[in-house]
Amino acid sequence: MQIVRKSSVAAIIFLLVLPSPAPEAGERAEVAELSAEISRIDERMTGRFGVFVKHPGEGWEVGHRTDRDWYLASTVKVPLAVAVLQKVEEGELSLEQELQLAESDFVDGSGELLWHEPGDRFTIDELVGHSIRDSDSTATDMLIRLLGEESLNEQIREHMVPEGFGPITTILQVRYDVYGEIHRDVQKLTNRDFIELKTESDPEARYRMVLQKLAIDGDSVTVGSSAEAFERYYARGINSANLEAFGLLLERLVGRELLNDAHTRKLLDRMETVTTGDRRIRAGLPDGARFAQKTGTLIARCCNVGILNPHLEESAVVVVACAEGYEELGQAEQAFEALGTALTEAGLVK
Repeated sequence: MQIVRKSSVAAIIFLLVLPSPAPEAGERAEVAELSAEISRIDERMTGRFGVFVKHPGEGWEVGHRTDRDWYLASTVKVPLAVAVLQKVEEGELSLEQELQLAESDFVDGSGELLWHEPGDRFTIDELVGHSIRDSDSTATDMLIRLLGEESLNEQIREHMVPEGFGPITTILQVRYDVYGEIHRDVQKLTNRDFIELKTESDPEARYRMVLQKLAIDGDSVTVGSSAEAFERYYARGINSANLEAFGLLLERLVGRELLNDAHTRKLLDRMETVTTGDRRIRAGLPDGARFAQKTGTLIARCCNVGILNPHLEESAVVVVACAEGYEELGQAEQAFEALGTALTEAGLVK
């Protein structure tokens, strides 16, 4: 656990030769306690908990397990939305531009587009809203295909955060990559096959369904369980990032460095109305607290990222938290809620 503050070299030398001064009023006792409480949350949780908190206006940050990458799941939809809106500002896209839903666009996951018919049309503005607010997987993949995976990742490196993000892929590609760890013939499956697989809630029963669909037996597979396939996939660093890198992206977003004021407010407003995450950080915040957020969940991995007080730039607080290795999702959700409580007790909610 570390607390980092902006200091000059002269100030550091000065502190080395003189006794440490008392904390400034209302200051760093709360930050130190926040740091300690995050460590305690991690100790209590089954698995591992990583957190990055930054108050750009006051110039301090707290990091826990930030020396590594974490799987982001659906929180990658935030940089995707930024990328789309940047293209709008550059005149390459229009929010009123319509995309037609194709049979090949459907992908398992959250959202209402799964219930629409091929041929239905949606504006880019509507697709961004579905992707952020409802974490709609089909809307997300339509937008990624519109930009192109290579172009999206280049845009993140050159116009958002220069380093710290692994490659981002479509959600459908996540399925091919995960189950491809079981057998290379998974590439023969269609997007509809993966939707059918998702109807089976038990991961190991889903693993057996993959074998049945491919007409193969256990002797020809690379891994022996769904859990092992996911862990091997996570180790590849795809759709992952360092928590500080994601924190920098959010800091630059709320600071109007990535988008103009109108598009910044549009995205933050949508992040404030997400339909997921009520049992995560938000659960530990007081009624009326404003939190522009995004959540993400996959097997034994989940995240909650966002900005406290997004309407007050000088009081905005960036929060990036991820959990892994837990036995049940509820264990991770308790950790996120406890983090929300710790942020509240540190006086960070305005």
